[in-house]
Amino acid sequence: MCPRCAFETIEKLYTSPVPGVWDVLQCQQCLYCWRTSEPARRTERDCYPDSFKMTVEDIANAPEVPAIPPLISGSVRP
Repeated sequence: MCPRCAFETIEKLYTSPVPGVWDVLQCQQCLYCWRTSEPARRTERDCYPDSFKMTVEDIANAPEVPAIPPLISGSVRP
């Protein structure tokens, strides 16, 4: 279950190169990602801070995150 929105569908994105150490998981509703080795306040719904929990309505009404604009030519230096 997602710690942030309580959605049940979680995808495993990555696994530690050292077997059994950690996995990176992502909620398929709110897109929150966490590593299984993080503390309970980041990985367990009951311990997740109430002020950061989200509902389906919160997600539907969230403002769109603007895209990162393209770099201006010549502005990147090696």
